[in-house]
Amino acid sequence: MRSGLIAKKLGMTRVFAEDGTHVPVTVLEVDNCQVVAHRKMDSHGYNAMQLGVGKAKVKNVNKAMRGHYAKAEVEPKMKLAEFRIQDDAFVDIGCEITADHFVADQYVDVAGTSIGKGFAGAMKRHNFGGMRASHGVSVSHRALGSTGQCQDPGKVFKGKKMAGHMGAVRVTTQNLKVVSTDVDEGLVLIRGAVPGSKGSWVFIADAVKRARPDNAPFPAAVATIKTTEAPAEEVAEADTPADEAPATDTTAEE
Repeated sequence: MRSGLIAKKLGMTRVFAEDGTHVPVTVLEVDNCQVVAHRKMDSHGYNAMQLGVGKAKVKNVNKAMRGHYAKAEVEPKMKLAEFRIQDDAFVDIGCEITADHFVADQYVDVAGTSIGKGFAGAMKRHNFGGMRASHGVSVSHRALGSTGQCQDPGKVFKGKKMAGHMGAVRVTTQNLKVVSTDVDEGLVLIRGAVPGSKGSWVFIADAVKRARPDNAPFPAAVATIKTTEAPAEEVAEADTPADEAPATDTTAEE
């Protein structure tokens, strides 16, 4: 089991397959997803990695979290989350996990906070069938019906499906297919819809009910730091001490 990713939901669009059919996809953006901390079995009781995405203003981060980010030597993040992993799936703190952490045709589970829909009745909220449309039913066609028993136990049990606030809860959609990824733009295209509104944070992880593809990077797809090497002449000049610098002839010509 390897780590997942934190991404921002940008919206939905479509892409065209090779046979010309269009595939509806959700566009997810991975913005500088870095490893902030480790959680290990010997010290915390479980194995996990804490990831952070986005860039938060320092003035909006409290003093305790500033110290947390300073210890990891990363910039303050807008969103933090932990992903459970196995013993050999740790990545060094400060490393950036890129969008090619997932590969095309891979199945993933996406979790997010669903769109809040306000107060809703039992038929809309819980898919109840409602009462009869005729034959004696009066002004109760969409009513909930019986909610409990009589004198024994004489109460409505907690968790009873009734009318109330709909949405704005954590939802996990399983077995969604990855259509493609774009490392340069930091995009992951998921087939179909994922929970959450535009601009919300979602969590992508390997599907628990499907096998991970063999070409998926393990333990993670980490961005490489590009370094530019200076020419050998410049390096030699920089290494030459000032007192050993070649002397210049300042004698004027006669």
